Amino acid sequence: MAQQTVDQNTYLELSEESGGAHKFYEVVVSGTAVTIRYGRIGETGRSRGASYATAEKARAAAAKKVAEKVRKGYAPAVRGARQRRPVTRRTMVSGRSTARQAPVLWRFRSGGPAFGIFVDEERCWVGNQLGDVYTLSHDGTVTARYGLPDGVKCIVADDFWIYAGCDDGRVYDLGGKIPHVAYEIADDVDIFWLDIHDGVLGVSDAQGRITTIDPEDEFQWARRSTGTDGWMVRCDEGGVYHGHSRGVTMYDARSGDELWSTPTAPVLFGWQEGGEVYAGTGRNTVERIGKDGAPRSTYRCDSAVFSCATSRDGRYVFAGDNHSSVYCFTREGERLWKLATGCGSAFSMQFLDDRLYIATTDGSLACIDADEAAVRAAERGSVPEPVSVKAPTWEAVTPSAELETVAASAAVEGDGVVVECVQDGGRLRVRVVSPGFDPALRVQFPKDIRRPGGRYLVEEVLESGSGGFYRARGEIRRLV
Repeated sequence: MAQQTVDQNTYLELSEESGGAHKFYEVVVSGTAVTIRYGRIGETGRSRGASYATAEKARAAAAKKVAEKVRKGYAPAVRGARQRRPVTRRTMVSGRSTARQAPVLWRFRSGGPAFGIFVDEERCWVGNQLGDVYTLSHDGTVTARYGLPDGVKCIVADDFWIYAGCDDGRVYDLGGKIPHVAYEIADDVDIFWLDIHDGVLGVSDAQGRITTIDPEDEFQWARRSTGTDGWMVRCDEGGVYHGHSRGVTMYDARSGDELWSTPTAPVLFGWQEGGEVYAGTGRNTVERIGKDGAPRSTYRCDSAVFSCATSRDGRYVFAGDNHSSVYCFTREGERLWKLATGCGSAFSMQFLDDRLYIATTDGSLACIDADEAAVRAAERGSVPEPVSVKAPTWEAVTPSAELETVAASAAVEGDGVVVECVQDGGRLRVRVVSPGFDPALRVQFPKDIRRPGGRYLVEEVLESGSGGFYRARGEIRRLV
């Protein structure tokens, strides 16, 4: 008689006081299959599964996973006894500016407080607290709408790739027709802000920590700064720059070793350009700091600075305060102008081609004409009537693990690059199988569509800037 398999179900939680970790970990054994579910307490979480040769090996693997979590402080718990904690929202205190009205060319109402913004030569991106992400042309025409599962904290670009970080702890790749999960932040990391460089993600969180995650979505290192919470995180090939309540600290990008720390007033938001970083503070200033840690200039505003940006050459520095004003300074620190947004305080901003784009507390994406003549006219009280752009009623494109399918013959015809998903220990990896690529290099590929043994046709596969791995770009279809 065959031995009957006895299922096992182990449910653990780790919940720390004062806003620390608040997460669960569940391991279910059913015959030779092991299913792991994990996430924030009170949420559905994510799951992954693995199969083993025998039920005995499955139970052993499950016991090992449980033991690892117990060593990290997890303990058996009753599901539902603890409740979900609210995620941290950026403080929405916005006063009214007494300055002259800025020359706003157009204003798009996204429908909820807007945090994320990114602008390039082709389009403008904005994400709001409702989970909506819109793209617009530079003249204010809405061109696309995405619907993500939770509030959008920020939108960041990494070369060709566009990512949105959300309150659900995931980072979504918006480079194709359908959003896909690119990264899953650790369950105890309450995202404040993100930045990314060559596939390596930097995360600032509510606990004053900075965490980096590699292109395979694996934890790299984490450090707790000497200060408490801060939104600023900026990344480049050499380091990660974290702004917190006591200043700005630089960490080595690979090792996480602290390289320098420069004291400032409490930092809210930051920017980088070339060899310098810019820290907007709660004490009405923007601080320009060299990437060697040396203070360079101070830009003085009249209220706490929510956001800052520069022109690409660093000639001009811009700031947005919590009283719905925006400022422009020379690189050396001279204030050139201060004007009112007319649509709330700028949580995020970016400057491109004599235009200042801002995402605001009232949910607007506004385009301000920052040309010298337009600003001088505004200071005299002459501004254009802004075009009011409303959100479209069309249905938002939402994340999905379902892919369009295509016949394998399409790969033979050279219509894209073929990649394959393979089991590597307990993880699913992706490699290129088309000729002309190194099959030993892994591919950065969306997590939510990986299936063991699955083959996919990718529009383009590019080698990372630093080498060592490939990155999938564009549309992805499943080969059948």
